[in-house]
Amino acid sequence: MTMTTFTGTTRTRGRPREFDRDAALDKALQVFSERGYHAASISELTEAMGLASGSVYKAFKDKRGIFLAAFDRYRTVRRGLLDARMAKVETGRDKIRQVLTHYALSSHGTSGRRGCLVVGSANDLALFDEEAAERVAAAFAANENLIADLLHLGQSDGSISREIDVAATARTLLCMTNGMRVVGKTGRNEDDMAAVAETAMKLLV
Repeated sequence: MTMTTFTGTTRTRGRPREFDRDAALDKALQVFSERGYHAASISELTEAMGLASGSVYKAFKDKRGIFLAAFDRYRTVRRGLLDARMAKVETGRDKIRQVLTHYALSSHGTSGRRGCLVVGSANDLALFDEEAAERVAAAFAANENLIADLLHLGQSDGSISREIDVAATARTLLCMTNGMRVVGKTGRNEDDMAAVAETAMKLLV
């Protein structure tokens, strides 16, 4: 995901400085993705976000508030990027390929080593925070449903065999794409992850 640059507005006397919330959250995302929830300190977050601690506490209350807002921002941006990729092709099969390519490109280099906030949160925070757990579960469910919808589309347009078990295949691809983000943290290269995507496509034959 491409992070935007923080921009502030001119401060008016007697009023707190306004800030670009999305840009600040993009910076917080980098810290959470690289450090994890527990290791990320509030001082690291405020510094990365380019904000005074008072502004952070007023806008988000605490580190957990920053994280939940950043999590929602992350999902919105990632889905926007994925939708843009899928819009370039027509068939369900080609859209599935775009999904897999999207994950492959995110699973190497700097993005790969940073990892996925959704996958990381499943291990880092969701075990003891009910609201975070609900967000993670909703993210996984949305991704699985998207894949299932694309499989159904492919069966309707003839690009994917009707013999394929849609529910099982969608769940398998969900596990594969999330697994790509985990393995990507170990420093795999682009060819490694592209090969995984191509292998996953063979499930649709």
